Amino acid sequence: MWLTILPYALIVAAALLRLAPHPWNFQPMDALALFGGAVLPGIWAFVVPLGAVALSDAVLGFYGPGMLWVYAAYLVIVVLGRFTLRRRSPMGIARTAVAASILFYLITNFGEWLGPLYPHTLAGLAGSYTAAIPFFGNTVLSDLVYSLVLFGIYDAAHMAGRRRAGPFIPQRTT
Repeated sequence: MWLTILPYALIVAAALLRLAPHPWNFQPMDALALFGGAVLPGIWAFVVPLGAVALSDAVLGFYGPGMLWVYAAYLVIVVLGRFTLRRRSPMGIARTAVAASILFYLITNFGEWLGPLYPHTLAGLAGSYTAAIPFFGNTVLSDLVYSLVLFGIYDAAHMAGRRRAGPFIPQRTT
């Protein structure tokens, strides 16, 4: 029973961490989307992570039309987790977390370029991506840390649960 609830509890805990003081772009939301996509069943893989983001945004304050690109990035990261982390290893999680960071960077800064801050030219696009470089390091680091923690806790709990249950011996029915 507790193993069924665990991924939801981890997602709620990660969303609450977003509300705590943290350095710029060192937050668990990409990892939360990646984790939810990988471990939650069916539509819940999308609803729970995006709902957690929306609830934390409701507390922090919604921030305008650019947030549509942020949610689009999270949606893509959920899909990434769904298709790449069914079978996982620490190195696979790390690679996928870095891929999630890159996707978030590319999608959200493309959206910024489409807004009013940058000219809609190649130079403006380059300017949008260049302005985000100082934040990218924290994004990668937080995605690595939070992804490894979320999957590590989840997988360790599953292994402990299997050990506790002991070997499965089917009952004979006559």
